[in-house]
Amino acid sequence: MQTTTLSFQNIHDHGVLFTNLLKARRESFIVQRKWDLPEVDGMEFDQYDTPQSRWIAVHNDGDILAGIRLTPTVARCGIYSYMIRDAQRGLLETIPTSVLYETAPVSPLVWETSRVFIARDVPSDIRGKVQRDLMTEMVVSARELGADRLLGLCPSVWGRWMSRIGFQTEAAGPVMQIGGVANQCISMMCPKALH
Repeated sequence: MQTTTLSFQNIHDHGVLFTNLLKARRESFIVQRKWDLPEVDGMEFDQYDTPQSRWIAVHNDGDILAGIRLTPTVARCGIYSYMIRDAQRGLLETIPTSVLYETAPVSPLVWETSRVFIARDVPSDIRGKVQRDLMTEMVVSARELGADRLLGLCPSVWGRWMSRIGFQTEAAGPVMQIGGVANQCISMMCPKALH
C-alpha cells in the first residue's frame, strides 16, 4: 500500500492512477451515495478539479483505497474559487450558505480538503491504516504546499476521529445534512512534524 499526491505536473509519471482515482470517486459519490455530480467515461469530476488542485490517492497495485482533493483557498476559475467559499457565496445550491461560522478564508496559508472517501471494499482490518495514511499524506502535502491550516467539509464524525489520531481540529461550521449525511466544516492545523 502506498500514498501518492498527484498534480497536473506529475500525473504523467503515475500511469492511470489519476483516472482510477476519478473512477473511485464516481463509485463512492455517484453510485453509493447517489449524489448528482458531473461524470464522463466512468469518472466523477467538478469545477474544482483544475491544475490549482492536488489529489491524494492511497492505492495498492493500481486499486484505489482512498482519496482526497486539496484546493488552495486563493484558487480562481471563472466565477468559482473553492467549494466551501462558493457555497457560502450562494453559488452551490446543494450546500447551505451557512456552512461556516465565519467568512471563508482566502489565504495561501489555508487549503481546502474535499471529496474525501474510503472505498467501500477496503477490508476492516486495514481500514484504520488507510485512513491514517490518507490523513498523514494530506497534512504532509499541505505543508509542502505552504499551508499551515486545512478547512474541510466532511462527515461530522471525521473531526472527532482526526483528533483521536493526534491531529488538532475544531468545528468551523454547524452540523448539517448534505446528501443524507451529517456533515460539518472542520478546521485543522498542519503540524510541521508528525508523530
